[in-house]
Amino acid sequence: MNWPQLLSLKKYGDTTTRPRLEQDDLRLGFEVDYDRIIFSSHFRSLQDKTQVIPLSQTGFVHTRLTHSLEVSVVGRSLGRMAGKRILEKHPDLVAQGYKHQDIGAIVAAAALSHDIGNPPFGHSGEKAIGSYFATEKGKAVISSLSRKQQQDLLDYEGNANGYHLLNASKPGSPGGLRLSYATLGAFVKYPKESLPKKPTNHISQKKYGIFQADVDHFADVAAELGLHNTASDETPYHRHPLAFLVEAADDICYTIIDFEDAINLGHIEEDHALEQLIKLVSNKIRNKTYQALDSTADRLAYLRSLAINTLINDCVDVFMHHEEALLEGKLHKSLTDLSQYKPQIDDILALTVNKLYRHPDVLNKEIAGYTILQTILETLITASINDLNDLSSSYDRLILSVLPNEITASTSLYSRLLSVCGYVASLTDTKSTELYSIIKGKI
Repeated sequence: MNWPQLLSLKKYGDTTTRPRLEQDDLRLGFEVDYDRIIFSSHFRSLQDKTQVIPLSQTGFVHTRLTHSLEVSVVGRSLGRMAGKRILEKHPDLVAQGYKHQDIGAIVAAAALSHDIGNPPFGHSGEKAIGSYFATEKGKAVISSLSRKQQQDLLDYEGNANGYHLLNASKPGSPGGLRLSYATLGAFVKYPKESLPKKPTNHISQKKYGIFQADVDHFADVAAELGLHNTASDETPYHRHPLAFLVEAADDICYTIIDFEDAINLGHIEEDHALEQLIKLVSNKIRNKTYQALDSTADRLAYLRSLAINTLINDCVDVFMHHEEALLEGKLHKSLTDLSQYKPQIDDILALTVNKLYRHPDVLNKEIAGYTILQTILETLITASINDLNDLSSSYDRLILSVLPNEITASTSLYSRLLSVCGYVASLTDTKSTELYSIIKGKI
């Protein structure tokens, strides 16, 4: 892989190239990507989607929206800092017109959209959708599909759904948001299909990121960016190097911010929590400044800022140290796994998992989410398949009348199932709860 290809400004449908020198710096293509994402309906729906605490009634707990905005800010810093060093090392990029802000804009846009395909109710939402197709009814529904199409649904992935949403054509908008290929490459953490599925320690192969519906689209993106892995048939694509920075931005934010949520909710005692953060930034604390802070919120904010800045700088150092391996597709670990602060990160994450992710309030609401999403899914799938087979009941027609037209636009079973799953994934926590109540007759 090489940087000039990896930083391609090409968009879906382009018939000519987009040289960087010909770009308007007041409206740069990579910045247009950010704007298109933030004004999209799918991004706006993140304001009512769970980050960790489903259906939280408190005002200080993060949603997918606030989390995504924070990840994009951290991603922009990572991209700009790495970009400055990349351009110093590769002056040919400067000659082509690239600036360090370009790389910051790519990482920020990809980071902004990194959760855009995630269902309601946190990570349990993905499992709820996928596990429906492992039930007796679900197996019967997908029995006629290819093995790869079946696996797309059985292991339903928010990452793959995100790629699908960003690029799905609609009337009046062919190619979806039409993001630059550099941003799409940085978005894809797992550049592979759902099959083959094998145990691996390679960070980019842990999950899949491309539905069968998008295989040809991603092949075009990969060809433009030079992501093809000619050394392996089993892993045909390398991960875009900037995807490592997007991943690092997400890792930094959920390590520090989820921990902060656990403290604000009272699940982790302040003294214990502050002790863990101090271990991470002990050599950066200005004692006089810190001692002058007299509230938990102020102390936490001070340490959070230091911690995020410390991890940003360290991840950029790791990225540049391994730049050659990144360009050769040979880096198999995340930047935070290679960080000098990994022991401190692991301690914070272990505490967060134990005190927050496994808290009864979280688990109980995730259990409720399973029932809600699987009930909606079964109702919509039944209505869509009956419509496909001209067997619609009056109830089916009522259900479909309140859904987007794309649910019944295709004559392909796989496309319809993917559309139904995508619709369910697009629901907010509140909307899915309301729809469940309507289906159950609880108006």
